[in-house]
Amino acid sequence: MSPVLAGVLQVLALVVALGLVYRPLGDHMARVYSSEKHLRVEKWIYRVIGVDPNTRMRWPAYLRGVLAFSAVSVLFLYLLQRLQGSLPGSLGFVSIDPDQAFNTAASFVANTNWQSYYGEQAMGHVVQTGGLAVQNFVSAAVGIAVAVALVRGFAGSRTGELGNFWADLVRGTVRILLPIAVVGALVLVACGVIQNFSGIHEVGQFTGGSQQWNGGAVASQEVIKELGTNGGGYFNANSSHPFENPNGLSNLFEIFLILVIPFALTRTFGRMVGSLKQGYAILGTMATIWLGFTALMMWTEYAHHGPAFDIAGGTMEGKETRFGIAGSSIFAVATTLTSTGAVNSFHSSYTGLGGGITMLGMQLGEIAPGGVGSGLYGMLVMAVIAVFIAGLMVGRTPEYLGKKIGTREIKLAACYILITPALVLCFTAAAMALPTPPHSMLNSGAHGFSEVLYAYTSGANNNGSAFAGLNADTQWFNTTIGLAMLLGRFLPMVFILALAGSLAEQKPVPATAGTLGTHKPLFSGLLAGTILIIAGLTYFPALALGPLAEGLAS
Repeated sequence: MSPVLAGVLQVLALVVALGLVYRPLGDHMARVYSSEKHLRVEKWIYRVIGVDPNTRMRWPAYLRGVLAFSAVSVLFLYLLQRLQGSLPGSLGFVSIDPDQAFNTAASFVANTNWQSYYGEQAMGHVVQTGGLAVQNFVSAAVGIAVAVALVRGFAGSRTGELGNFWADLVRGTVRILLPIAVVGALVLVACGVIQNFSGIHEVGQFTGGSQQWNGGAVASQEVIKELGTNGGGYFNANSSHPFENPNGLSNLFEIFLILVIPFALTRTFGRMVGSLKQGYAILGTMATIWLGFTALMMWTEYAHHGPAFDIAGGTMEGKETRFGIAGSSIFAVATTLTSTGAVNSFHSSYTGLGGGITMLGMQLGEIAPGGVGSGLYGMLVMAVIAVFIAGLMVGRTPEYLGKKIGTREIKLAACYILITPALVLCFTAAAMALPTPPHSMLNSGAHGFSEVLYAYTSGANNNGSAFAGLNADTQWFNTTIGLAMLLGRFLPMVFILALAGSLAEQKPVPATAGTLGTHKPLFSGLLAGTILIIAGLTYFPALALGPLAEGLAS
């Protein structure tokens, strides 16, 4: 079997698997967030945190809940790292330095999981399981909760109410993430991923010293790392490490975990707004972009030149032979088109155009299918922009799902799409202009610039993957990337919830003969074009200085 055919079959297997779970999982999530009943364990949690889950919140109250919970999470995770040296199960590791502890706390709470440290050489069992793994669950649940709040804004009528943040947070964790994670962890263990609490072992003697490995609860953290589109690896090599991702089957299953909830949320959206066709239109746009990027990535990596590439079958530098070019390319696209950031290969070693594809996937806003929750609400904002553009072309007041898109709504949507590019480009410009940050670049020229641009693109878009070669464990990068992650996560949520509140206050207007059919393929095409044009116009100058210049020169 040719490597290209093997890659095509892997994509087909993913499509079939995602199609099989799309309906049941999407419907289940719609029932979870529409139910008025509370499970017993959920009632216990509400008593412990002292909240009333039946209180209906308007958008300012919902936002306060999101920010308060996230602020406490950052503080807790920061203190846990700073006290690691005094905690049991630390494996003898010392406490984390203040700037790195801040960066890591901001990273995991913001669902980014950017790591400027070696996991197996810095974090003990308590920090890994009691801190990082817990944030993998709750940060993902926060993202889904905000997306559901926006969906309620479209579905509501003159109430201004978006539900209850605490109920959405707890339900997303208890009823959705935990059950899937338990089953998924068992599958990963069966595939060969380790799950233990062993200490550090010396595994052999080599010239110049010995090699040491430590175990850990890797399978349980690996599953939520992918399922919650988090991405932080237990080991520095992340999903290329054999303890995290031992073979081709585990690799395909982890890609499935990355994509399953973001795609299924489109059916949840359709259910909650009362029109499955609207969900299918969003799904079609997401799937088209994902398949297009996957095909383009595989083409760039297989389009090899020279005898060395002919012998290897393609550009195998930085890729694991057990995954090959296809498994690496599919994983790279999935992880950068979502906010996962997990890697099973070095993106820095991809071709110039291949590295650009991973960067562009993040710069689109990670909405195809995007992170858990963030992908859906990002795509819905782009749908609002697309409807507005269509309204300008035909001279009608734009409407989406029966809600008029007026001045306030379009201003909030515009602020949302401007926040992340502003963070990426401003921080990148500052890093390149100042004398010290460029010293962290391993390479010069276009590739070195790509390392810095990729770092801030990854941080501000809450992805977390890195363009290897950049020494990001410095005070400058730890602090600025930490700020980019927090601002890139929570500032957009402010505009999302304000938009949701504005929509929820409106009374739906009936569709007329002149209403744009947002459930049709024509609108899906308009939406995809809007996404590509906005991202292209925003980032093209920066991409031209980095990956495009490198790709055209090779």
